[in-house]
Amino acid sequence: MATPTTASGSPEVSAPTVDSAAIYKEGFIAGILGALTVAVWFLVVDMMHGRPFYTPTILGTALFGRGVWPATLETAPASFEMVAMFTWVHVLAFAVVGVIAARLIVTAERNPSLGFGFVLLFVVLEACFTVAAMIVAEPVLRALTWPAILVANFLAAAVMAGYFWLRHPTLQVQP
Repeated sequence: MATPTTASGSPEVSAPTVDSAAIYKEGFIAGILGALTVAVWFLVVDMMHGRPFYTPTILGTALFGRGVWPATLETAPASFEMVAMFTWVHVLAFAVVGVIAARLIVTAERNPSLGFGFVLLFVVLEACFTVAAMIVAEPVLRALTWPAILVANFLAAAVMAGYFWLRHPTLQVQP
């Protein structure tokens, strides 16, 4: 029985296969960690102001257009319905971001020169999110303060990056 040979005589080197399920799982976990970080941050901020669950109530009201808006925004009581609805959407959004980040990390592992581009993309998207929030959701930012939102986003990004860093120890930032 003859064995097939290649014209060049060298063995074919194929890229390692990517386990899509593992990528989705990793991204989902990172997203949940990011969403949890933001939720805990705003729970602490709200508790310090004596208004537990104020932030998800306001954001849920803004997102779903239910409840009191904007006349009694500063004194709006916590609404379990708004907190639950907003939390669901918030977790889903972070899970999607986590999966996208996981896919980008796998790509960066295969092409290390793309790593800085992905970091730059993240910074640009974060800046765009902040500017869009300042333009579109001005009453929400007045009620919640944009520095608290920026800190929440920074903490979530740091937690997610830390998780990915632990999961991908060979991934290094190229100078």
